[in-house]
Amino acid sequence: MGANTMNAYTLNFQQICQNNPELKFELNTQGYLIIMSPTGGETGIKNFKLAVKIGIWNEQKKLGVCFDSSTCFKLPIGSNRSPDVAWITLERWEQLTPEQRQTFPPIAPDFVLELMSPTDNLKDVQDKMQEYLDSGVKLGWLINPKTRIVEIYRQGQTKEVLENPRYLYGENILVNFILDLTDIWE
Repeated sequence: MGANTMNAYTLNFQQICQNNPELKFELNTQGYLIIMSPTGGETGIKNFKLAVKIGIWNEQKKLGVCFDSSTCFKLPIGSNRSPDVAWITLERWEQLTPEQRQTFPPIAPDFVLELMSPTDNLKDVQDKMQEYLDSGVKLGWLINPKTRIVEIYRQGQTKEVLENPRYLYGENILVNFILDLTDIWE
C-alpha cells in the first residue's frame, strides 16, 4: 500500500451508536460525527426537571409522545440529533411503522428543548436549533441557565430572545403548557 493511499470506510451511524452504547453521538448536516459529553450533576437535574414538567403535561393532555435526551432522531435534512427534550403529536408518531419507532425515528419532532450546559458552545447549539427548524420542528426553546436567556425558535419566524423570563408558553404546539423557569434559574 503506497504512502498516499487512503482507506475509505463506510460507516453506518446507527451501527456506531449501537456498538458504543456508553457514548452519545450526533451527526450534523455536514456529516460530522459529534461525540456528546455527559452532563454534570446540576445540568442533569435541570434536564430532568424540564423533561418531567413536559411529561406531566403530556400525561394529562395525551396529545403526543415525549422523548428524553437519549433519543436520536433521523432528521429529514440528513442530520441525526438528540434534543434534551422532544415532543411529537400522537397523530404524526402513529404514522411511523413499528420498525421506524424502534430505530432512530425518521421524523422531526414538533417541539424541541435544548438546555445549555457549561461545556456547550452557544454557536454550535444555535446551529443545532436551526437544523431543527430546517427539518420541520415547529417550536424550539434554547435555555441558558447561566445567562438566564431563552431563545425561542418558531417555524417561519425570526428567533425571539427573552432575558430572564419567568414563564415560557407552549403556544399552539404544547397547548396550554406553561413552563415555570423559577427552579431552572436557581
